Amino acid sequence: MRNKNQSVYTVSQVNAYVRNMFDQDFMLNRIYIRGEVSNCKYHPSGHLYFSLKDDTGMISCVMFASARRGLAFAMKNGDNVIVGGSVSVYERDGRYQVYAKEITLEGSGLLYERFLALKQQLEEMGMFAQEYKQPIPSFVQRLGVVTAPTGAAIQDIRNISYRRNPYIQIILCPALVQGEGAAESIVRGIQLLDQLHLDVIIVGRGGGSIEDLWAFNEEAVARAIFECRTPIISAVGHETDTTIADYAADLRAPTPSAAAELAVADVRGILEQITAYKKRMNYAMLHQLGVCKNRLSELELRWNHASPEYKIREQRQRLIDLERRLQDAMEGSLQDAHHQMELYIQKMKGLSPLEKLNQGYSYVEKEGRSVRSISDVKENDEVRICVKDGVISARVTETVSVLRD
Repeated sequence: MRNKNQSVYTVSQVNAYVRNMFDQDFMLNRIYIRGEVSNCKYHPSGHLYFSLKDDTGMISCVMFASARRGLAFAMKNGDNVIVGGSVSVYERDGRYQVYAKEITLEGSGLLYERFLALKQQLEEMGMFAQEYKQPIPSFVQRLGVVTAPTGAAIQDIRNISYRRNPYIQIILCPALVQGEGAAESIVRGIQLLDQLHLDVIIVGRGGGSIEDLWAFNEEAVARAIFECRTPIISAVGHETDTTIADYAADLRAPTPSAAAELAVADVRGILEQITAYKKRMNYAMLHQLGVCKNRLSELELRWNHASPEYKIREQRQRLIDLERRLQDAMEGSLQDAHHQMELYIQKMKGLSPLEKLNQGYSYVEKEGRSVRSISDVKENDEVRICVKDGVISARVTETVSVLRD
């Protein structure tokens, strides 16, 4: 039976106490554990959950996304690894687990440490600096390759390069890419091709373990790449493999096939692009010619209007129009005057004595004065009677008065 003086703790208090014990243990704060990976899961958040097991036991592990830089390979179930980190308690579940900071494949841990040390050393020397990177030419005609002559890498590079550009010249310098003497062979290949004044050089091989790729982690290879006057594309392994050569090269390709695509321009695509540019250029030229033609017509019209010849021709036409208008006005005035004169003539005819005489009337005058009344004459006066065809001399014998009402 519980003693009333004994303390009672909550679950959270116990878990916190146990965690505090783990955290105060120096050995558990920095520990390396060897085991086989199982239950490996990559979480979408970037965290990596897995278990380590051996013949008789198992321990849960987690590597947070912030520590994933310490993972230099794609870990999977069945890998034998060495996990470095700390052991602590996850209070919510009350279970302890390993919080991994670094993971290396068993047997490659020392190589990986050498890799990191050399990488830091060369980086501090400036061999990876971006300002020393040479640009890759856009249109490569002569391509050098340093790789094994019988591997899949050279076949992939050839197939893709010739498919993209059938006219490219590929110069292969066979080299050992693995094992003893591989680094010296790669350095010699780079130096030989650099003397041929090529457009670009691809250095690489297929994927493999860190031991298989170690020749590309040698300082001599990195220096040969850095000192090469020809731009170099590194194509070592698969996308997850990274070597010192990748950092020293002017451009890194994840695979040899990708290196060929980066180095060799697609001629068919370029020809299609040139055709498209040609169509656009023709359209632009036709449009521009049309604009210039319209502009020329406009300037020609303005020049014609502004030219002395046009001005003279315009003034001449204006004078002709004025002359025609003046002539029409004069003819109109003459016609009006002629018509008016006809009226006057007719009117004068109506008033003309001769016209009256022609109509059967006669004109009597005495001593040059017309006789208008019987009082103008007396008996025995001599008078002249004018008729239409002559003059009759007569003497007045009698005057008769005619009375009018």
